[in-house]
Amino acid sequence: MAPGFDFDQLRTFVAVAEAGSLSAAAPRVFLSQSSVSEQVRKLEERVGVALFTRSKQGVATTPAGERLLTHARQLIAQAERAWHDVRGFSLAGELRLAITDYFRPGDVARMLRHLSVAYPSLRIHVTILKSGVIESGYDGGDFDIGLSMRVLGKALGRDTVTGTRTLGRESLDWVASPDFVLGEGTPLPLLVLPDTCALHRFTTQWLDEHRVPYTIAHVASGVAGLQLALSAGLGVACLNASAAGPALARIETLIPGRRLPSLPHAEFHLLPPRRGEPGWVTQARDALAEQLTAR
Repeated sequence: MAPGFDFDQLRTFVAVAEAGSLSAAAPRVFLSQSSVSEQVRKLEERVGVALFTRSKQGVATTPAGERLLTHARQLIAQAERAWHDVRGFSLAGELRLAITDYFRPGDVARMLRHLSVAYPSLRIHVTILKSGVIESGYDGGDFDIGLSMRVLGKALGRDTVTGTRTLGRESLDWVASPDFVLGEGTPLPLLVLPDTCALHRFTTQWLDEHRVPYTIAHVASGVAGLQLALSAGLGVACLNASAAGPALARIETLIPGRRLPSLPHAEFHLLPPRRGEPGWVTQARDALAEQLTAR
């Protein structure tokens, strides 16, 4: 077999190495866990060595995998620079980026590191906010690029924005600590962000519609705090797949005969270009969308 790499396989390999498990990597590359496993298998067959050691806790890179990880990051960044150079992209300037707290929280730092390597003249200022705040602030010119979340069939904050670019879809799940137990006859202890969060409002409305008794057991300031409260066993929350992460358990039934209502999916969107925005901002949005939807 001639030397060479499949870039889709390399991107999946990097996602698995950074996430620490196949299941946690899947939403990062918008693939099923079985597809992630297949891509890793094909890559290992191609290079002829094991790239990961596997255990019940997840995966870890082998020495060969660690060496490939360095090369893979460089190859992916170089390929993107070449792609944009050929297309005449010149990304340089101060970019104000607003991202919803729910968007792949364990992946944002990696994404920014990758962008800084691929586009060294691009200086990115990131603000993590709620989707409704991002959308209203974007209208007012507070940000150059906005990334928000919407529950399918339910507008988060306002009606669907025309011209948004969908980055991916994730399931919404009821999640809790793996050892969480609810006593019979006890209202569901719900963990949420403040009531200015549209997902908070959706979750409580959804439970009301399905006549599930609940109480607000804890209000966290952000997704990281919500994850900590869940891990501590304080209750149950509604989270999208990448925000829940592999350490939390997806639950459907609390006690025999008491089932939680099924949840819809959520989609992440890049808000559309504003009239008269600089061309390099439009190019930066295109580059960001390509990276975040790369498989």
